[in-house]
Amino acid sequence: MPEGAACSGDYLPPSSMTTQHFPIRFEPAYAGLSTALFILPSSSYVDVTDREVTVRMGWAFRARFDRAHVTAAAPSGKSVWLTRGVHGWAGRWLVNGAGDGILRIDLDPPQRGYVMGFPVRLRQLLVSVDDPYAVAAELTRRA
Repeated sequence: MPEGAACSGDYLPPSSMTTQHFPIRFEPAYAGLSTALFILPSSSYVDVTDREVTVRMGWAFRARFDRAHVTAAAPSGKSVWLTRGVHGWAGRWLVNGAGDGILRIDLDPPQRGYVMGFPVRLRQLLVSVDDPYAVAAELTRRA
């Protein structure tokens, strides 16, 4: 145990406490609009730890699920031309501040997310990030 660490059963090695932080990608025009709606780019991110994944887009969207429920993660290979924000139906949700850099995360079993505080089912999450390959690699890395 590191010097100066408290001796308790709650101690986790540093690797277990590491969080990989990936900001949600925002285009400049949408960053301005979303900021006016109090959906701040600074509070929009994908956080990955050894155990869980947290996705947040300000007050508009949030989800936290066990990393073990991620069955696949990969760049979608498609651009989204017209829409920005949070949109979805039937378990497939798009959370984006940009039309490119879209990462696809498949979940099994479906997980819970919240859109404007209302619960939704997530079986597939599409999210815009600067480097979808890096996020996909982190999500598919086995802890």
